[in-house]
Amino acid sequence: MRNSLIAFILMLTSTAVFAADGQQYIIERTIPGAQHLTPAELKSISQKSRAILESLGPEIVWQQSYVAEDKFYCVYQAPNKEIIAKHAKLGGFPADKIVAVSGVIGPQTAAD
Repeated sequence: MRNSLIAFILMLTSTAVFAADGQQYIIERTIPGAQHLTPAELKSISQKSRAILESLGPEIVWQQSYVAEDKFYCVYQAPNKEIIAKHAKLGGFPADKIVAVSGVIGPQTAAD
């Protein structure tokens, strides 16, 4: 019972953070050969993305990205999809899909 309560509180806390600081989004980017990019190429892409984010201001935050096959899956916090699309356009990055996160689950949500 205690673990369930802790997991529920953590979930509510995470949701409250999203509500207070903006919505969390996942962006799917198709980049052929992404899995073969070198560390130097990934660094260059990261630097370009960060520079554009800095120009857009503090309301959009890049949290993390995953490279999987020919895709990048990026997690951002932002007030809306439009600013994420603007970041993609300014950087020349594809943004095939931008979806709002409606919930977060993990091993802790399975606890009794």
